[in-house]
Amino acid sequence: MSDDSNEVKLFALSTCVHCKNTKQYLEEHGVDYKCVFVDQLEGDERKAVLEEIRAHNPKLSFPTLVCGNGRVIVGFHKEDIKEALHL
Repeated sequence: MSDDSNEVKLFALSTCVHCKNTKQYLEEHGVDYKCVFVDQLEGDERKAVLEEIRAHNPKLSFPTLVCGNGRVIVGFHKEDIKEALHL
């Protein structure tokens, strides 16, 4: 997706089962999204991403799914994802 306002971002931890389930669910439904594994980042890049997540999810819970429509879903909640992305 070239328009940032429509971009879907998944902030995840590589070892988190809920993150893996969310990623799999998005892929099964053909959602174009960007996945960022926060635990694989270092230094300033990691700090910047954590600040971006905090803006949407102050508790830094994972997974955090940020939808282009402004909706933020924390955790793996199929019905919320389905509704937010009109699946």
